[in-house]
Amino acid sequence: MIHHIVVGDMAANPLLEAISEEDSMQGDVTVLKDILHVGPIKRTENQSFSQLRTEFWRSVINDDKQEIEVDDQQRVLEIVNKLHQNPDDVVWLWMAPWPADVCAYYWLLRHMDKHLDKYFVLNIAGLPFLDEEGKVYYPKNISEILPKELVKARKLARVVTPAELEVDGEEWDNLVEENAAMRLLEGGKKLFTKEASHFDEQLISFCSHQFAKAHRIVNQAMKKLNIPTGDLYLGWRLRKLIDQEVLLCDGDTTKTLKDFSIKLPGGSSSEQEGAEAASAEENEEAS
Repeated sequence: MIHHIVVGDMAANPLLEAISEEDSMQGDVTVLKDILHVGPIKRTENQSFSQLRTEFWRSVINDDKQEIEVDDQQRVLEIVNKLHQNPDDVVWLWMAPWPADVCAYYWLLRHMDKHLDKYFVLNIAGLPFLDEEGKVYYPKNISEILPKELVKARKLARVVTPAELEVDGEEWDNLVEENAAMRLLEGGKKLFTKEASHFDEQLISFCSHQFAKAHRIVNQAMKKLNIPTGDLYLGWRLRKLIDQEVLLCDGDTTKTLKDFSIKLPGGSSSEQEGAEAASAEENEEAS
């Protein structure tokens, strides 16, 4: 049996369809919900890794009504247990050239080191695929690949070698020791670290002296600058900038990004202006 592992629900969708079309790929799919390239990864003595990551995402999302629990580690350990029990089981990690995927590769190495002959990686970095029009492109995420192309990509599955374990095995330990706020991809499997505020200036560059919905600022930054952190993290950074009075706010920051607007200090700061600007944005989006 193949235990497919992929990062993110969006990446899982085409993979599930591909598995349904190809008998040789039959197995289950485990979706890693956590994106390990942001937030702390060094736990305290009496803290589990899942607790550490759960506490981080609770602080980011800041919503008491939403139940947040990061249980990736428990589910990976269940797979490892199945590898112990079933000699024919293997793991396939689908890895795109994206920091969350590469961090997952290093993290999983520490769990799979006793089953190295069963740990396969499908690394699509730098490889061409065909889109719906038959044009060649180079995807940065598994979610961008058509199911029929993923069926072809199954031939890329290769076992992680002892030499790779020796070279890559310490990388996660080094990242944990550094415990930076952010881990970004330089190329290949090479990561570099940055502070939590690394993308703040980019976010601010999309702000003006007129109120704009926070979700619009985040979406523009992600789309135009290809920021790899996700909207939840960038929303958290906006709230930090509001706390630091770098940005002014109109609305409720304890709710979603659609529930408050932001602007640079200066200009008219009347509540009426904020309400009118936000209403204009909503009307524009609706049209």
